[in-house]
Amino acid sequence: MGGLPDADIAELGKAMLESAGELGAELADRICRDIDFYRSNAVVAKEQVQASCTANMTYVFTSLTGHAEMDVSVAEATGSERAAAGIPLPAVMAAYRVGFRFMWEKTLAEARKRGIRAESILDATSNILVAQDMFTQAMTAAYRQQVTIKILGREEERSALVEALLFHQITDTQSLWEAADILRLPAKGPYVVVAAQVPGVGRSGLPEIASRLDVHDIRSAWRLLPDLQVGIVSLRRPETLRVLIDTLESVATANVGISSQFDDLADTSEALRFARMAGNGNNGSFVSVFDESPLALAAVSAPDAMARIGKNILGQLDELPPEERKILVDTFEAWVEGGGSANETATKIFCHPNTVRHRLHRIEEKTGRSLTRPRDIAELCLAFEIAKRSVPVRG
Repeated sequence: MGGLPDADIAELGKAMLESAGELGAELADRICRDIDFYRSNAVVAKEQVQASCTANMTYVFTSLTGHAEMDVSVAEATGSERAAAGIPLPAVMAAYRVGFRFMWEKTLAEARKRGIRAESILDATSNILVAQDMFTQAMTAAYRQQVTIKILGREEERSALVEALLFHQITDTQSLWEAADILRLPAKGPYVVVAAQVPGVGRSGLPEIASRLDVHDIRSAWRLLPDLQVGIVSLRRPETLRVLIDTLESVATANVGISSQFDDLADTSEALRFARMAGNGNNGSFVSVFDESPLALAAVSAPDAMARIGKNILGQLDELPPEERKILVDTFEAWVEGGGSANETATKIFCHPNTVRHRLHRIEEKTGRSLTRPRDIAELCLAFEIAKRSVPVRG
């Protein structure tokens, strides 16, 4: 505050300090009368407002006496307490404006009553204005810090709830409804689970994805796992899935899988498995949606058993060089899509029909299955679907 004040300001400060309690009560009445939030809300009792007012004035008036530096700790405490109570910052700032104007008016009136010279009054006024700036800044900084702590706490809670849903730790209906409410998700679907590969532990694979989806009015809740960034996304409108895919493609730098749609949050864990499977595929794009065909569902329905089936059928085929294996697999898929016609397959993959037949024969040799028997064809279709889903074998 620029050194010791003159004797007049010091005496003025002592006089104001003696009446700080009385002035605090009067100021609390004014704040609760003039500011809408304090008048209509019972979150903060008038006694608390009075205590804060008295404490603020005590520190300001003490500084006028020259016996102490300006201490803004009371303002910091007020900011933290009001933020924790949920009082809007504009309401708290309005209370500070009313408070410091009241303080200045009362100090000015006392100075005039004492006949203090104009120069000293200006110095006192300057000190109060400086105090107003310091106290308001300290209160605001503490308020915002407390709000940040609350937000982080809510995000931790939301993140923990997402993990509980993903790993089937919440099953009863009431808890599922409560989880949906906290996560800002509808109580009923359709939903999808999104699973995105991450560039490293603790690093997001889809930066700011929740905010990007909020822009399109798409509700979502996310959890960062060591290997994946996983989200539960609400699809309230038919076009939402397309918007979701476009948004994911705009930010994805690695594979992202989207589960099939589901209506009950109790099925989130199963949807995560489908999203993982979709993310393991490669359809020429980072973003893949799980295929709900019977073959795809069968391929992931019993992972260990399906993996062994696939290995038993395709074991020798898997021993081929990757380039040769891919050619055979692509030819088989084109042949199935072409209805078993070598000519249509040849047209589709740009080769001679005899080449197609040779490749199909190689598949028969390596798998021990005949493409003339429907049962063998069905087994091969399932085995290739399992391989596409990369179902792991455990144990």
